[in-house]
Amino acid sequence: MKSSTLLIIDDEEKFRQLLARIIELEGWCVLQAESIRKGLQVLEANPGIDIVLSDVKLPDGNGIDLIPQFKSVNPLCEVIVMTAFGAIADGVRAMKAGAFDYFTKGNDNDQIIPALNRASEKVILQKRIRDLENKLDNRYSFEMILGKSESICSTLALAKKVAPTSSTVLLEGETGVGKEVFAQAIHQASPRRTKPFVAVNCSAFPKDLLENELFGHRRGAFTGAIGDKKGLLEEANQGTLFLDEIGEMNPDLQAKLLRVLETQSFLKIGDSKPTQVDIRIIAATNRNLLKETEEAHFRTDLYYRLSAFKITVPSLRERKEDIEELSLHFLKLFSAKMKKRLTGMDPAFLKQLKNYTWRGNIRELKNCMERAVILAEQEQLTPDLLPSEITMSPLGGTSSDHTESLEALERAHILHVLQKTGGNKAKTADLLKIGLTTLYRKLEEYKIEK
Repeated sequence: MKSSTLLIIDDEEKFRQLLARIIELEGWCVLQAESIRKGLQVLEANPGIDIVLSDVKLPDGNGIDLIPQFKSVNPLCEVIVMTAFGAIADGVRAMKAGAFDYFTKGNDNDQIIPALNRASEKVILQKRIRDLENKLDNRYSFEMILGKSESICSTLALAKKVAPTSSTVLLEGETGVGKEVFAQAIHQASPRRTKPFVAVNCSAFPKDLLENELFGHRRGAFTGAIGDKKGLLEEANQGTLFLDEIGEMNPDLQAKLLRVLETQSFLKIGDSKPTQVDIRIIAATNRNLLKETEEAHFRTDLYYRLSAFKITVPSLRERKEDIEELSLHFLKLFSAKMKKRLTGMDPAFLKQLKNYTWRGNIRELKNCMERAVILAEQEQLTPDLLPSEITMSPLGGTSSDHTESLEALERAHILHVLQKTGGNKAKTADLLKIGLTTLYRKLEEYKIEK
C-alpha cells in the first residue's frame, strides 16, 4: 500500500536525501524541507500530502511541538517522528501529541517502510470515511429536495430558517409527501448534524412496545427483561428524534412525551431515577392534529408544544409543475440501478403523469417510475408502461375533474385498494403506506364497511 505523497522534514541534507531515495524506490512521491517553516509552506502548498516524516530537533523548533500545527493544515495527514536520541520521554510525548509512530534514526531504518504503509492504510481509510460522510451529507441535504414550485420553495425556506435552532418542529402533510426527507434535511443543517438521527414510526408499535422502544427499561422491570435496555430517547441523545405518525400515539404516552419536552428527562420502565437527555424532537403527521385536539383524540398541551414551529409539506397535487423534474430524477435513478439506457419520457407519458391526481404523492410517483423503467424496452417511456389506475383515471383528463373533494378522492382510493387486496386490511394499509390503526380510523370516518 503506497501513499501518493510524503514530506520529509530534516535539517541533515545527506540523511534527508538518502531517506528520500529509499522511500522513492518503494513508489512514493517524496517532497523535502529542511525546517519547520519550510515544511509548513510545502504542506500548505500540497494538500495531497498524506504523511509527514519529521525530525524532532530542527533549527527553528521541535518537531513534536509542531504536530498539532501539521494536523491543523491537513487534518487527515499522519505524522511519524524521528530523532537521533532515543529518549522514551520524547516518544511518549510524540504519541500523546498525535504522532502515528516514533523512531530512532539509524536503529530502525528497516521499520520505516512498513510504518509508512500502515500510516498510508490509515489515511486511505480516513479518506473513505470522509467521502462517505460527505455523500450522506449531500443525500440528506436540502439540495436533494427537488422542485421549483412556489409551494415547495416556501416550505424549504421555512425549514431552512428553523434548522439551525433547537426548536421542536411539527411536519404536517399527506402520506408520501416526504416529511421524513424534510426531517433529515433539518437535522443535517443543524448543529446536531454529527449526532444521531433516530426515526420511529409511532403507528408501527402497540402502546406497550412503543413505550419500551422510546424509554427503554431496567433489568427485571417485567417478565423477560433480563438486562437493561436503552430506549430511542437515549439513543438520540445530543441528536434528533423523529416521531413519525405522532397522531397515532396513545394518550398515556403523549403525557410522558410532554414531560420529555418540558424537562429533557424521562423514567425508564422499572426505574426510579430520571435519565437526562439533550434531544431535539421533530414530529410528523398526516392527520389534522388541531382537529384531533378538538375531538379529544390528541392532547392539546402536547400539540402546542410540538407545533412551536409548524411546517406543512405540500402534496404533489399542489406542485404539479414539479412532476417533470421529479420524474426525470427517478428515471435516471432507476435507469442506472437497472443498467438500462433510457433517454427520456414520451410527451404523452408525461402528460398522463401531470394530469393524474397523486393520492400517494411522491412515493406513488416513485413507484410508478420504477415500474415503468422495469417494463421499458425502448429508449423512451411510453403511456402503455403506466398502471391502469393512471391511464384509466377519470382525473387524467379535463380540469373539471379536479373539482372533486380530497376526502372523496381518498375514500375512492381506499375502496380501490381494498378491492385489489380482497378486503385484507393489513395488505391494504401496507399498500397505502399508512398504519393499520390509521386505516381503521379512515374506514370509520368514510363509513366504509369493515
